[in-house]
Amino acid sequence: MQTREETQPLLSLRDISKRFGGVRAIRHADLELRPGQVHAIVGENGAGKSTLIKILSGAEQLDTGTITLDGEAIGIRTPADAIERGIATVYQESQLFGELTVAENIFIGRELRRGPRVDWAEQNRHVVELLGRLDLPADIATRAVGTLSAAEQQQVSIAKALSRDARVLILDEPSAILTQAEIDVLFRAIRRLTDQDVAIIYISHRLDELFSIADVVTVMRDGRTLGTYDLAEMDVRRIAELMVGGEVLESSRDRRGTRGQPRLSLRGLGSSGRFHDIDLDVAPGEVVVLYGLIGSGVAEIASAVYGVDPITAGELILEGRRVRPRSPRHARSLGINLLPANRKAAGMFSFQPVAFNISVGNLRYFRRLAVWLDRDRERTAARGLIDRLAIKTPDERTHVGNLSGGNAQKVVLARQLVERPPVLVLAEPTQGVDIGAKEEIHRIIAELADAGTAVLVTSSDLGEAIRIADRLVVVREGTVFAEFPPHARQSEVLAAAAGERSGTDGGSAAQGEAPS
Repeated sequence: MQTREETQPLLSLRDISKRFGGVRAIRHADLELRPGQVHAIVGENGAGKSTLIKILSGAEQLDTGTITLDGEAIGIRTPADAIERGIATVYQESQLFGELTVAENIFIGRELRRGPRVDWAEQNRHVVELLGRLDLPADIATRAVGTLSAAEQQQVSIAKALSRDARVLILDEPSAILTQAEIDVLFRAIRRLTDQDVAIIYISHRLDELFSIADVVTVMRDGRTLGTYDLAEMDVRRIAELMVGGEVLESSRDRRGTRGQPRLSLRGLGSSGRFHDIDLDVAPGEVVVLYGLIGSGVAEIASAVYGVDPITAGELILEGRRVRPRSPRHARSLGINLLPANRKAAGMFSFQPVAFNISVGNLRYFRRLAVWLDRDRERTAARGLIDRLAIKTPDERTHVGNLSGGNAQKVVLARQLVERPPVLVLAEPTQGVDIGAKEEIHRIIAELADAGTAVLVTSSDLGEAIRIADRLVVVREGTVFAEFPPHARQSEVLAAAAGERSGTDGGSAAQGEAPS
């Protein structure tokens, strides 16, 4: 009996190349996908993963190379070609209509009919069968998609792909917005599909999770596929080193804790129904990280400091002055800048160039004669920040929507650095970026702190929180629960986030020790 590794490839890509103007996005890439196998693809932002997937899904056409399905060379010119050949893609962002039912979403545009009428009974019967393949309850077939959890909506998207007889399923960052419990549900669904010989391409920046779900991993760098590796013979560090082309270094920043008087202080701060009784100081040159589980109130604290959510109790003290940010614009005028967690929705102008995305929000800095924008100054600042943040873009005139996700995020960060802000709030600063971009963003955070900025970070990535924090504050049920110094133990921080106090006085958690 043949193992999956010994079976003939279901899908093969050979010597694939793709150029966009003067940019070579893909250079002679190779890939083999076998039935019943989860094949991960990893690489830094800009490594070529998205372009390769777009070629497979029909959104882009290759310049050179061959795609083979079942041993036969094929052409994929449109998304319809890909679907017809059994290749379906499920994107990180939902492509479903929240007000329609699950059944209506799955068959939208190709409804099953009996004469001129939609055969609802037959359509629902097919949907129930599809849901059964994913171990989903039959009764959600008639529920509106908008009432489902993020994980359930994702599985509905997978069911929609299966309804078109997909044999190859591409999952693009499927776990990025899911809780751990929802990720477990997703993984069970994936295993059910591989048991049915569906081949899965799994794209993820979360390298640690690959070892729980994938069989092999292909590493991409600079548009090339470096190789495909058995995950049983790899570890996270080795994959990361292949991605970045060298050794991944640990942070060498000297953590000296609080430096001088606080620049930002929260005293009994509260926002009705969101959080309460928050006491917190952030000094110049200090990185304070807020960490908490989903629903802890961490995100809402950052939003209130920036004037997005209302402050209904307590005080916010900036440079010794009591202030109450009424809006993001007002917060910026006070000297508080924010990198929002949802950069695409709240911070990015996809159809505008990099230079515009950096200068917008800083128009006073770039203004000339009170009304005109100094374009030379805008271009110079954009080029300097592109170099400083290692943003991979042909130039400052490129539209942000044409950049990889991580590079687009760095453009939004660059906007906050045009003038060094006294206080910088970073909400999930490395969410959805690869390990190389994460290293660069951590370096920038350290540089800002060392230059005297007071940095307040919210992060759901515990490893990141421990690595960059001068002080790590655990928030639980809307209030400060514990505080840790640099290099706390992950186990202690997680225990505090889950509600366990260390020590005997019932106060803050015990001081952390060196990581185990």
